[in-house]
Order: sequence, then structure tokens, then C-alpha cells
Amino acid sequence: MKLLIIGGTVFLGRALVDEALRRGDEVTLFNRGRSGPGPGGVEVVQGDREDEDALRALAEGRTWDWVIDTCGFEPRTVRRSVRALAGHVGAYAFVSSFHAYADWPAKAVDESFPRHACAPDAAPDDVPYNALKAGCERAVEEGFPEHSLIVNPGIIIGPGENVGRLPWWLETISRGGRVLAPGTPDRAMQLIDARDIARFVLDRLAEGGSGRYLTTGVPGNTTMGELLRACVVATGADTELVWADERFLRDHDVAPWTEVPLWVPDDPEFSGAWTASSAKALAAGLRCRPIAETVADTWRALADGGYPRPKYRQGKTPVGMTEDKQDAVLAAWDARGAQAGTEGGSDAGTEAGTQV
Repeated sequence: MKLLIIGGTVFLGRALVDEALRRGDEVTLFNRGRSGPGPGGVEVVQGDREDEDALRALAEGRTWDWVIDTCGFEPRTVRRSVRALAGHVGAYAFVSSFHAYADWPAKAVDESFPRHACAPDAAPDDVPYNALKAGCERAVEEGFPEHSLIVNPGIIIGPGENVGRLPWWLETISRGGRVLAPGTPDRAMQLIDARDIARFVLDRLAEGGSGRYLTTGVPGNTTMGELLRACVVATGADTELVWADERFLRDHDVAPWTEVPLWVPDDPEFSGAWTASSAKALAAGLRCRPIAETVADTWRALADGGYPRPKYRQGKTPVGMTEDKQDAVLAAWDARGAQAGTEGGSDAGTEAGTQV
């Protein structure tokens, strides 16, 4: 295939490029050049998708089979790209998010669930941030009503992860010693490797596929305990995971998701976070590798320096807990256990938590 990829140098975009090159596809990247150079074997056109002149210059006299848009966050910006590329690409693939669905993460969504209300030309200040992806999707569907592929990934991990959720766990665990772990080890999760999404997207494009797919792992394809134990194995560290209950963590001002990456509290408002349906994508050929393989490959990539270092930020919010705060919370947890032991006798070890 002859592909134009908007972005293509960061995480999922890079996974798409690597997979396309492996298949022998012809790849052109269009980006600002701020996230590093493209890999060998691709054509790179530098430009800003906010600049209509740059988009016209990119498209002038050229055609591609598909465009894959990996970095569309604002509807009006995506709409500008859609209009500039109309007549120059056969179809438009857009990487969206679970956030497009109004009921996620409270409910276990599938492709039939309603999306947020957001116009295809909305600006960032027009709607809440989580609604913007829905407007981006509508911009694509408006411009390519019969020839669009929308993929809604869940939580993506894998080599080159740029937010730093799994890399933070790996680097924290690699230091050894005692590491704070959230809740219970059997908390079910639902994760997917970026490389598996890339393979699925390119399979669908090669088959001329369009439509909408939630692209995430099978619900319960790992647990928090399995994930963190895989980090211990991958790093080879002498690490003790100390499991503290969720109420205790909240009482000590530990923020879910950001300070403790991938910790989603077991609350009704998050009851669908790890249970979205990937049935349609699985029926269409999505295949997911074992999470332990992803963890090992991610650690290898971090150690080898084959990717830029993660930002450890989600937007403007830092990802991960500082060592000083973790030490303080662990000390408080130990003190609670000691007090329970004094007051409760021999059964107090269960109260103090699980150590793995």
C-alpha cells in the first residue's frame, strides 16, 4: 500500500510505521519534526497540520491509498486535514480513543454506545476535553462517509510508550526494595500492545476495511498483580511489592491513575474502565500478545535506549509518585500494620496487607 501517516514518530505512530515497512508498504510521514526523525525507508515531509498552505503543498500532485491520522486531537484541525486531502487519498483512517464514548469509563462500552456531543469543527474551548475525539471522528466521517476507518484504542502499552505509565513501573521496580502497589493483586485489567493495534489497522486497510472498532485487549487479559510481577521478572530486581488498600491510599492523598499509573479505583464511576468490548475487533482479526511479552519488550527498549525517554506526563500532569512520597506512604502503611498488630493480636497481618 501507499500510505500517508500524519505523525508517525511517537509510540503508536512509530509502531504503525515499523509494521508498514515490515510489510513492504510505501510510507510518507507528515509532521513537524519535533519528536525525532522518521526511520530509514520512509519519505518525511515536514509541516504543521495547522498550516493550510503546508497541507496544500503536501497534497499537490500526489495521491495515496490511505492516510492514517495518529495525532488528531482537535476537530477543527482534523477537519482541515480531511478537506485538504480529499481527492488525494482513497480513504481516511483515524486513531481515536475510548474517550469519544460518553458512557466510558462508567460502563462497559462497545461500538453501539453514544459518543460525546461535539461538532466536527469544534475548537478546544468549545467542549470538555474528553469530547474532542468524538468531534474529530465526525470530521473524518463527514469528509469520507463511505471510506473511513475509526479505531478506538483503550489503554496502550508497549515499547516506545511516551506517556510513561508502564515505563514508570519498570524503572521504579528496577531499583529494588519495597514498592507500593495499589489495592489488590487480583484487580482485573484490560491492556493492549501498540504493535498489535498497528498490525490490526494495517490488516484492515489491506483488506479495504472501513467502519469502527474498539481496539483493546480482552477484558481480564491481565491483573495488576500479574502486570507488576511481570515487571519484577523483566527487570530481574530484588523487589517486594507492598499492597495497600485503596481507601488507605486515598486517605493519604495518593492520586489514582497519575501518581500510581494504571491504578483505576474499584468505584462505580470507573466500573467499565477495564471491561469494554473488543469482540468486534477480535472477530475481524485483532490478535493480542501476552502482556508479559509486552512488559519484557518494553523494559528491553528502555534499557537499550532505542526510543526517546518517556515524558512521564499526561498532558500537564506528572505521571508517577516521587520516591520521597512513596517512602512516606509506606511508612504510614507499616505504622498502621504495627498498630493493628498491637490491637488485634495474631490476625493483624491480614489487615496490614499483602506482600508479594
